[in-house]
Amino acid sequence: MNLYRLYGLIFFFLTINGFSQSQEEKIYNTIDSFIAKPSAEALQNLRNAESAFWKSAKPKTKDELLAIVVLNCNKAYFENQFGQTLNAVKSYEKAWVIYQKNKLKNYDITEYCLKPLGNLYTVLGDYENAENIIKQYYFIASKEKNETQKISAILNLSNVYQNTGNVEKAIDLIEKTLQTEKLSPTQKGILYNNLGANYLLTNVGFVVKTNAVKNSENSFLKAVSLLKKDKSQSETLANTYRNLAKLKMEQNDLESASEFLAKANIEFQKTVKEPRKIAQLYYETAFLNFKQGKITEANQNISAVFKTLIPNYNSKNILPNQNSLYAETVLLDAFDLKSEIFLTENKPQDALKSFALSFHIEELLQTLLIYENSKIVTQIRNRNRTEKCIEIYYSLYQKEKKTSYLESAFLLSEKTKSVVLKNHLSNTASLSREQKLILQQLQNWNTTILKEQQKLELADISKINEAIKKQNQLMLLLKSKNTKNNAKSQNTFELAKLFDKLEKDNAVLVEYFFGSNSIYNFTIENRKIKLFPISLDGTGLTKIIGFINYFNDAKTIANHPKNYNRFGNKIYKELEIPKPNHHKNLIIIPDGILGFLPFEALITQESETTNFAKMHYLLHDFDIAYNNSAEFYLNSIPLSKGKKSVVGIFPIFENTNYELRFSKNELESIKHNFEGQFFENEKATFSNFKNNVIGKSIIHLSTHASAGDLETPASIKFYDQEILYSELYNLQLQPDLVVLSACETGIGKLFKAEGAMSVARGFQFAGAQNLLFSLWNVNDYTASVFMDYFYKEIKHNSSFVHATANAKRAFLKDENIPNAKKSPYYWSAFVYYGTLEAPEKSSNYIFYIISFLGVIALFLIFKNRDKWKIFTKFSK
Repeated sequence: MNLYRLYGLIFFFLTINGFSQSQEEKIYNTIDSFIAKPSAEALQNLRNAESAFWKSAKPKTKDELLAIVVLNCNKAYFENQFGQTLNAVKSYEKAWVIYQKNKLKNYDITEYCLKPLGNLYTVLGDYENAENIIKQYYFIASKEKNETQKISAILNLSNVYQNTGNVEKAIDLIEKTLQTEKLSPTQKGILYNNLGANYLLTNVGFVVKTNAVKNSENSFLKAVSLLKKDKSQSETLANTYRNLAKLKMEQNDLESASEFLAKANIEFQKTVKEPRKIAQLYYETAFLNFKQGKITEANQNISAVFKTLIPNYNSKNILPNQNSLYAETVLLDAFDLKSEIFLTENKPQDALKSFALSFHIEELLQTLLIYENSKIVTQIRNRNRTEKCIEIYYSLYQKEKKTSYLESAFLLSEKTKSVVLKNHLSNTASLSREQKLILQQLQNWNTTILKEQQKLELADISKINEAIKKQNQLMLLLKSKNTKNNAKSQNTFELAKLFDKLEKDNAVLVEYFFGSNSIYNFTIENRKIKLFPISLDGTGLTKIIGFINYFNDAKTIANHPKNYNRFGNKIYKELEIPKPNHHKNLIIIPDGILGFLPFEALITQESETTNFAKMHYLLHDFDIAYNNSAEFYLNSIPLSKGKKSVVGIFPIFENTNYELRFSKNELESIKHNFEGQFFENEKATFSNFKNNVIGKSIIHLSTHASAGDLETPASIKFYDQEILYSELYNLQLQPDLVVLSACETGIGKLFKAEGAMSVARGFQFAGAQNLLFSLWNVNDYTASVFMDYFYKEIKHNSSFVHATANAKRAFLKDENIPNAKKSPYYWSAFVYYGTLEAPEKSSNYIFYIISFLGVIALFLIFKNRDKWKIFTKFSK
């Protein structure tokens, strides 16, 4: 046979065979070929097959779509194996979207997609997504009575709780599972390992720590004895040995720690091939080396981490190039440890460079997150790192006296302030209408979940699951739109501009950083930064908490005025408040529990008086404005021009146990001073508020509010319903001022730097930059008196900060108020956050023109009168 003809027949048969293959078969053949010889390079074949499938104009059948789901799950699995964590997340997410959208079946989506996706979310710190995914497949497993997947969900959920600080919740979940579920020895071993890790995190206080260590070790040893019997559990057994090594390091038994880590290494060698897990073991070995004082070995193991995780890492460079880094928590830990090693080697500048790379990775991780809670929790890692950097800068300043070190320390502190709030406000402007709508729907479903969970035993689990399912769909949709504009649209922060603004505003700024070991006071005055470390050793923290506790109820101060006077002066000195030299305004950027402290009520000079009006308060030295960050103060939006318009919400709750009798006085006072829309009693509904609030320059709510607790979110009452603080996020406001005349509107679950999850925060998220709110339960009568003074000041064009200070001073001078009611408990509850700018004076142009002409006329009359006198003198 002619050779060309033979080739032609072969080509013909191959072509016919190729065309006879369905799209589905092609995809499965590509998957099979890849799995036979998997490699990072061969992953491109899977991507090419998927790309060709979507480019095809043919209608897609459900079988073909399922094949694409299988392809993405396999691709994700191997992407994770080859250290491509972010690609793996995207592939799993894509598989889940296609599976849900097309209502596909006949594939174990839980096992091959949802479980690994939930675990990767946990690894990346995307805890709320992790929790949502895990709860969803737990619900599916429960319905299908798949006990194995149920136990996996419980285990993975406990990991999320552990990472988010809900250790007691994690322990409770695992202990109940061990007591109530039918478990295999292997399942028990895995759960005991997880339980031990959680016990280890409860080691606060000597007695608790002793019990925690004991319970932890017992759990780990039980896990080892159970897992040893199952040869398929080498990796979990290795993890248990690693946990025992951590426990022994905490006990400073470094020899035992080394033995357990060696055992972990042996078990790891049997199965583990994922670069990330290998790098994690290198890091833990480096940490043990560091604890043992073996600095050379520690450096070698950190170098091994970099080689494992960073392609083309050049070991000649001690630190990798920033451009080669990506969102990876093991790298984060390695850079932090490297910084500690540099400090041991007396190389503070190198330590700062290494920490800078940690900060960079932290920023990359932040850009991956959608949910507020996940973003806040990941910021906690930054706090410890920032504190260490501030310590280094302060130490360098003491040696070299270079002010640049103090400036760098301040800028680092400032970077931690309300990061989530800052990013939300800066990104909102660049989001599309569709993205904003998705975020609003996400928030609505989150509210549904929270409100259903508050019913406790009566909560409808299926309703919660449906809401979680909707949230997951919206989250994936948002990611698909996403948000290259999430990059960095923040305003740049320049110290020179801050100095200029403070000078113009005749102000001094004090920013606090509340660390684990110290509070740092950054005072900016006369274009200079001063740094005052305030030690928290001994009774430092207890004193501050003790002072704040004076405001728990009215009697504490009223019954012990001299004690309050003495204690208030002590805290004033300890917090290093500046003296009122030449500045009339003081800006406080609080941090941690200092956000609950009324600085105006601090005592600048101790005295024996029991007359509250005669005590020496910081209020008499300055007009005080608070803010979440110096950046907010610097980049504040100018107040609106022209006439003030008010919307007022006054539910009053007449003839109920919640009645606010003096709320009517507040209403009449505001009406007397300003025009506006005012909603009373049954008209003070949330819908009336939403429909009439846009475009108003002042928003006033006189009602009840609650700070909530660790489980219950802060909320505010309208006549028809109670609104969670997060429900306010969807409002799009830009008023000049929001006044929250209600209890505890500035109080909520507290996160250092980010602040309290309060009603006030809800309004800040909605776009309000100037707020007056309360730090504890306010008295109905004294609140109405204070508000009357406050609005009279605003009517006369006082700045909001001056109006707040003057209202408090007027309150103290008011002869109609008895001494007991002049206690700081009554007048210092309200604090003002916002700009120092004064409202523009009302523009009555006709009045100004007439006045101006009048002045000219008078000038001419007097000038001509002198001429007339001269003329008459000479005429006589």
